[in-house]
Amino acid sequence: MRYAIISLCGLWALTGTARLAAAEPFKAGFAERDITPAIGMEQPGGYGKAYHTKKHDDCKVRASVFDDGRERVAVVGIDALLIRGNLVASARQRIHEQCGISPGAIMIAASHSHSAGPTGMILPGEFDHASELAKTLAYEKSSMADAKYLQQVEEMLVEAVVAADKSRVPARCAAGYGSEDKVAFNRRFRMAGGLTMTHPGQGNPDIQEPAGPTDPQVGVLGAWDLEGKFLGCVVNFCCHATTGPGGISADYIYYIEKTIRGLLGQEAVVVFVPGMAGDVTQVNNRSPFQIKQSGEVAARFVGGRVGAEALKVLLALEQGAGDLAPVAHAAKVLEIPRRKPKPERLARCLQIVARNPSEVDPTEWTFAKEIVLLDARLAREPIAKVEVQALQIGPAIFLSCPAEYFCQYGLDIKQGSKFPYTFPVLLANDCVGYVPTEEALGPHGGGYETRLTSYSNLVPSAGKLIAETAVELASELKPGTPPQPLALPPFTGKPWAYGNLPPELD
Repeated sequence: MRYAIISLCGLWALTGTARLAAAEPFKAGFAERDITPAIGMEQPGGYGKAYHTKKHDDCKVRASVFDDGRERVAVVGIDALLIRGNLVASARQRIHEQCGISPGAIMIAASHSHSAGPTGMILPGEFDHASELAKTLAYEKSSMADAKYLQQVEEMLVEAVVAADKSRVPARCAAGYGSEDKVAFNRRFRMAGGLTMTHPGQGNPDIQEPAGPTDPQVGVLGAWDLEGKFLGCVVNFCCHATTGPGGISADYIYYIEKTIRGLLGQEAVVVFVPGMAGDVTQVNNRSPFQIKQSGEVAARFVGGRVGAEALKVLLALEQGAGDLAPVAHAAKVLEIPRRKPKPERLARCLQIVARNPSEVDPTEWTFAKEIVLLDARLAREPIAKVEVQALQIGPAIFLSCPAEYFCQYGLDIKQGSKFPYTFPVLLANDCVGYVPTEEALGPHGGGYETRLTSYSNLVPSAGKLIAETAVELASELKPGTPPQPLALPPFTGKPWAYGNLPPELD
């Protein structure tokens, strides 16, 4: 049965439209802006309230713009747990008005840092249509975005992209892959009892095998000006940003930036866009050692190693960089139904949330709250609009969805794409929660990500449809040719005079 209805996004053309008739030099521009939240603001990342009490490092918007002389695209990374579609739509329109970049050519991806500012989970006013009980559960008992902070984020998003566009200079670019396989692990496991669990516990003897893969590829796209100065890069890697170094933070992305800047310059902008890490984190449940898997040491370990691998890729690409034409974009919006709780379950959950949380198991109360909120969401939004976007930069393509999307689908997208360099991006342009595989939602599935909540609720076929759509978009765009260093001319010189003799023994 086909659950989802595909509709073309009415706001933009399917592919980029020519901006200039004559070719111009390939250009790239980068910029960043600060969006560090204030101490005392909510710290999103769970289904309840938590608050920031200290700061570790700055949170940022990091923007890149690429221009082949006919079309421009913007790849933007934001240090945030998530970003919602209404903010993205407003920012895109304002960017378009200020510098002319098409709204559909702008990809805004949240890093999914659990140590960032209050951009979710619930938006101000989002449940004003609901019952008094649902409004209380949403606004007083759930993780809540801050209206003033959302305004700050939008302003800085617009400023960063407009500044990156204004800073464009003739540039040489290149894309490539590295590999880092020591820092990320699938957090879901098939257990001896026949079901699947998320984070069953380090050393649990009932663990049989991981229930999903990881993706060790470190995708990199770097840019240099014509004098050889490093301008910045885009880094794509598949791992939850949940190391939690302690306080407000970009999480391990801070150490990716620190590592790259350490060699290539403190002015370089490092744009991070996360891979399909819905079921992948830094926690190794099968490690036999007593090691810290969160905190400062974990953030440095993950970010330092990923940053070092990205740096190795950049060093290998530098001398072969060139034009990365053509630049293009495509998008489709899918209309996907949400799963609905059974009436008897909703009735039971209403009874649970009516009780004092101290009288009920905390987990049972939390997810009963989520079912009540889901029921209120379904009354207003029974169908989720899910944007799948493609941004092409020569031989590289960024294929995004607005979900915490399982890693297997990212690998499927890479396999189905004809582009030499395919960078899957999760939590871009909106957030529709976890999208597990159909197997994870089947008889032997289970785990945290498959729970039915106000946050995660798309029908089981959603993941496959999103992947098929991403591959379809990639197939409609023609890859550019990867640049190569100039070929060596025929040898016309002489061997080095110091080294052209036989051995001398006396």
